[in-house]
Amino acid sequence: MERTLRKSRGEAYESMPEPRYAAIKQHVLGAIQTGQLRPGDRLQSEAEIMREFSVSRMTANRALRELQNEGVIIRLPGVGSFVADPAPQGHLIEIRNIADEIRSRGHEYRAKVELNTSEKADRKTAALMGAAVGTKIFHSIIVHYEAGLPIQVEDRYVLAAAAPDYDKTDFSEITPNEYLMRVAPLERVDHTVRAIMPDEGMRERLEMKEGEPGLLLIRQTWSNSRLVSYARLVHPASRFEFSDTFTVA
Repeated sequence: MERTLRKSRGEAYESMPEPRYAAIKQHVLGAIQTGQLRPGDRLQSEAEIMREFSVSRMTANRALRELQNEGVIIRLPGVGSFVADPAPQGHLIEIRNIADEIRSRGHEYRAKVELNTSEKADRKTAALMGAAVGTKIFHSIIVHYEAGLPIQVEDRYVLAAAAPDYDKTDFSEITPNEYLMRVAPLERVDHTVRAIMPDEGMRERLEMKEGEPGLLLIRQTWSNSRLVSYARLVHPASRFEFSDTFTVA
């Protein structure tokens, strides 16, 4: 589907700051961040951008070329320019706030909180948390979005004694990672990563195609010598990868 780059009626192109190619780039980036343009949408041609923004072909070409070099769009000769999927990003060993990571790539972040409640640990969750049956825990399910696309479903259990206000926290404003780093500073982290075939419900949450594989990261975090959090983080394999760099002593 082709999307226009036209500015709102009455807004003069002459007000665009120099250089012109940079203004066109920012206009495209802004449309992506607000969801006006989504991955797969077709942009206007160079000729159409020239007319809409009153710029030369060289300027229009430079704007599109730089967006392509930055991985924002894909240009297919003889076909057109299309918004690219968000570049796969992620860090396996380093624990980063997903909201900060997404914003550092110049993309809009938002979260949908599906669940945030307190419960008593049953045999299954007690085993996951290394706690006694009946221990008070919190359970949250949150979908994280990058540039309007869901990139992670976070299903997390938290020890209530370590984070007493967890169920009262608005996780559309702050991430669980950010909250837990404040109240229970990291002492140890265990990771397990595996490929999975998500069920229908998970595919719907992550807007995945049938048959598309996913990546599951199981993360356990400790603070003050006790297990504080057990999280299952599911990502579409096409939109996420784990990477890290370390030096061998």
